[in-house]
Amino acid sequence: METPKSLIELLFEKIEEYGVTTFELAKLKLLKRTVLIAPSLYSRLIVILVIFVFTFILSIGIALLLGDLLGKLYYGFFIVAAFYLIVGIVLHFNLHKWIKKSVADSIVKQILQ
Repeated sequence: METPKSLIELLFEKIEEYGVTTFELAKLKLLKRTVLIAPSLYSRLIVILVIFVFTFILSIGIALLLGDLLGKLYYGFFIVAAFYLIVGIVLHFNLHKWIKKSVADSIVKQILQ
């Protein structure tokens, strides 16, 4: 028959093993989530970057075209800048909550998969 001290030591060893196993399981679950989310974020970032470059070059082209049509090159840049200002104001006041909610929902959905 084992002494009470050895039973307590055995119990503490089992508790320690359980804690280590639980910690390892949590690390592996976190790694799984990271592996699922990171590629999705990278691919979206690349698409956003391509759209940004396209929009930037298109804006310069439109500004040059408008400036040529109006006689002064800088008029075209002022018109394009005013357009982006109006779009920015509309997005800020009308779509800010919608965009914030959709991005947050997307992140939570990916985390909970």
